[in-house]
Amino acid sequence: MEKIYLAIAFTPLIGAIIAGFWGAQIGRAGAHWVTSVGVGISAFLSIIVLLGFITGHREAFNGSVYIWMISDGITFEVGFLVDTLTAMMMAVVTFVSFCVHIYTIGYMAHDEENWPTGSKAGTNSYQRFFSYISLFTFSMLLLVMSNNFLQLFFGWEAVGLVSYLLIGFWSNRETAIFANMKAFLVNRVGDFGFLLGIAAVAMYFNTVDYAEVFAKAPELANTQIQIWGDTSWSLMTVICILLFVGAMGKSAQVPLHVWLPDSMEGPTPISALIHAATMVTAGIFMVARMSPLYELSETALSFILIIGATTAFFTGLIGLVQNDIKRVVAYSTLSQLGYMTVALGASAYAAGIFHLMTHAFFKALLFLAAGSVIIAMHHEQDMRKMGGLKKYMPITYWTSLIGSLALIGLPGFSGFFSKDSIIEAVHHSQIPGAGYAYLMVILGVFITALYSFRMFFMVFHGEERMDEHTKQHLHESPRVVTVPLIMLAIPSVLIGGMTVSGVVFGDWFKDVIYVAPAHDVLKEIGFHSTIGFFFHGLFALPTLLAAAGVGVAYMIYMKNPEIADKIKSAASPLYTLLDKKYFVDELYQAVFAGGSRWLGKVFWKVGDQALIDGLIVNGSARSVGFLAGVIRQIQTGYLYHYAFAMILGLLLLLALFVN
Repeated sequence: MEKIYLAIAFTPLIGAIIAGFWGAQIGRAGAHWVTSVGVGISAFLSIIVLLGFITGHREAFNGSVYIWMISDGITFEVGFLVDTLTAMMMAVVTFVSFCVHIYTIGYMAHDEENWPTGSKAGTNSYQRFFSYISLFTFSMLLLVMSNNFLQLFFGWEAVGLVSYLLIGFWSNRETAIFANMKAFLVNRVGDFGFLLGIAAVAMYFNTVDYAEVFAKAPELANTQIQIWGDTSWSLMTVICILLFVGAMGKSAQVPLHVWLPDSMEGPTPISALIHAATMVTAGIFMVARMSPLYELSETALSFILIIGATTAFFTGLIGLVQNDIKRVVAYSTLSQLGYMTVALGASAYAAGIFHLMTHAFFKALLFLAAGSVIIAMHHEQDMRKMGGLKKYMPITYWTSLIGSLALIGLPGFSGFFSKDSIIEAVHHSQIPGAGYAYLMVILGVFITALYSFRMFFMVFHGEERMDEHTKQHLHESPRVVTVPLIMLAIPSVLIGGMTVSGVVFGDWFKDVIYVAPAHDVLKEIGFHSTIGFFFHGLFALPTLLAAAGVGVAYMIYMKNPEIADKIKSAASPLYTLLDKKYFVDELYQAVFAGGSRWLGKVFWKVGDQALIDGLIVNGSARSVGFLAGVIRQIQTGYLYHYAFAMILGLLLLLALFVN
């Protein structure tokens, strides 16, 4: 059994190594074949494992693969924990990654055009990109399959490192370099809290193994600690909030959300991979995995609930004013991550993970469809220069429509079942902040529908706003691009209804996710069948708000496009606030980036120039020079001067000995 898990994890790594180190020898075709086959094998085996759990023929596996070291009684090892939660994540990660690999063959086919003539980085960029995305898949698998905090942290940092390489892949662009540095630094803030949380676990539990920590957690539930002064803090609250700070960075929650929209500077395939199935879902997965800890701290749950609700609504508003097609989808990701986080805060972990799964399919679909449009538009991303693409790109059009309908939660589509599960769970929650969270997520439904179909109508309907040269060359993308769109469109429609009763309301996560009886809101919903849930939501408030959002988008961007300009003029201050993303970037640049530069300048002037160079280096040289000058004056060459000095020395010695 252990061999199949090793194969799932390491076949993408083998492909990444071959494409990375021997890319020049195997060529472009060799690079995409070896990585795609590696990830394809991993996806195939992951689906076999998932089917084994579905049929009941496979049991959870928790075992050590390699013991790294034992220090002070704590064992640090590489190990796998494969249960229903892991199996679902493995299948989602590898399937989406496989679709992205296939899509990348078409999208990156002419990548040499993105590099300056003669650029050495551009000569092997195709092979390097495939190596990176395959390595990204391995890193995420390492994270979700871990059975201990140490391996979790290594996978956590690995996805952060590879995302840095991928966001800044086009390193000849200053915006890409700024974006990957921004992502790296913001995630270091979150990872600092995450590392402190792991350190607290190791300190108080004397182990980093999940099973041992979860078993011991109830004993330490009421433990109080002093961090500074005499103020007492709940150990569980401190650990859970510190771990969640890491999730705020990885899953882009307010206020550590600023890196995610800028990650659009990377090629579209990696945008799909980051936003759909890998990096940003790591934080959601981690909190769900740590449910035995979070259920012991209502304070931490309330904190998560409020942060998620704030992210879901306020980042969605920003999507209303974006004109870059990829950035609209990016802000959609931020908002949907907020929904998942709200579910975690309401103790509806199953609903949060369920939305993670359904979202992975339709969000990857929307990103890849956006990439298909960008290819057809000769890498133009401004929606104001598009329009009327439906007749030129029918496959992209219909798959985009499916993705958009799933995103807004149209009854019957996968997003409907997962999003409505979250909204119903929050509505029944009694955790402090639940009322605020419910208001934010219910209003967010209208906002989601509005910006989603604003994008859809601007891109595929209305007048054709592109230039004549672009219009003459418009056509549907090649099959290597459209086939992944179709592969992702199918689960975007079907996967929600097929699995909601078992995953959200059934016992799929039994003995995997722990929910305290007082927090079990999913049992209170009462619609445990797909049909019952469908008819309940058919005329419920979320569906009506989604329909209203689509209707408003249709009236503004299809029937009366001039209304948009009038609204923009009438609400100019609000538009500016949203366009500037609440001025958070400017604030961070002024306070943190500017403050760091100012502090560095102080250390440079005072520490380096004045203290080290001025006092220690130059000061010591001046001291030696002064002393040498004094001694030089003593060395006169006259005998009576030396005799006089000897007599003085003798008298001094006599005085010391006599006393």
